Amino acid sequence: MKALFLSSGLLFFLFSCKKTEQSFPKEDTQISQRLHFKEDKDNFQITSGKFDIELKKSVFPLKKVIFLNSTLIGYMTELGLEDKIAGVSNPEYIFSEKIQQLIKAGKIQNVGSEQKYDIEKILALKPDAVFTNYIASFENTYELLKKNGIKIIFLDEYMEQKPLEKSAYLKLYGKLFGIEKKSDSLYNLIEKNYNQLKLQASQAKDKPEVICNEMYGNQWFVPGGNSFAAQYFKDANASYPWQSLPNENSVPLSFEEVFAKSTKATYWVNVGEYKKKSELLAFNPVYAKLYPFKNGKVYSLYGSVKGKSNDYFASGVVRADKVLHDYVNIFHPNLLKDTAMVYMKELK
Repeated sequence: MKALFLSSGLLFFLFSCKKTEQSFPKEDTQISQRLHFKEDKDNFQITSGKFDIELKKSVFPLKKVIFLNSTLIGYMTELGLEDKIAGVSNPEYIFSEKIQQLIKAGKIQNVGSEQKYDIEKILALKPDAVFTNYIASFENTYELLKKNGIKIIFLDEYMEQKPLEKSAYLKLYGKLFGIEKKSDSLYNLIEKNYNQLKLQASQAKDKPEVICNEMYGNQWFVPGGNSFAAQYFKDANASYPWQSLPNENSVPLSFEEVFAKSTKATYWVNVGEYKKKSELLAFNPVYAKLYPFKNGKVYSLYGSVKGKSNDYFASGVVRADKVLHDYVNIFHPNLLKDTAMVYMKELK
């Protein structure tokens, strides 16, 4: 009798545990502090910044989407999903040759620009979803699209300050388009490459000093120590004079303040669209006083451009490993076997 009671109690306990486990919702997949997602049998929820986006899994995998920001398209091209795109804005800023061909063939529609989107065309295309960065001035446009049944997926990848977390947006794309294995595999490759490069850079004998960006008006906007740029410099084993600043955003400084901090810098990176140093000097003659201009090397972010498009703002958004590879080659020129640059270009 006692054995029967114990057996019955054990069965009840196991059944209760199983039932309790089944009632728990699935844990969030955390991409970053800004982005995570979770799902149950019927629904898929994305939390992106302040937005909670609900999608019915019955529409998965997404087959027809529109992009209102070109930087989000890099994930599509890296995953070979160009044929899922029905519309784009500002096509002149899209680097992908395949997407440009699809636009010319009429298979991808131009839905306007960041000055004005073509709402009628967007509605006529009947997309499964519209991908965009959130821009407050377009709130009325977003509301109009929502009222007409259009799902909007707000993704602000440009606000991510850790390179690999920005790359990890691939995992969300994999879920949405039904190619999880492919997206996870690509992310794992990027992560592996990145960490290997970081390790190699840490073993370099020298740790050169670097400054970045340039004057805008009468101010020089310097990335804070917790910024995207500062993280790259740290992982590439370069010394950054403003690493101790707690900011994620850029801090406005005068030229004199930057000059005072740059006397030991041998590299100046992330300057604008110049072909040679003389053009940089023509834009602002005061640059001639900077030590890295006189005695070091200067690099722009425009090593891979076509017209108005720049691959740094396309595949470079996704391929943190390739961006870091460029920086390691700049700061430690004899360290890597592969010395080819992808996104950066030295100004002579």
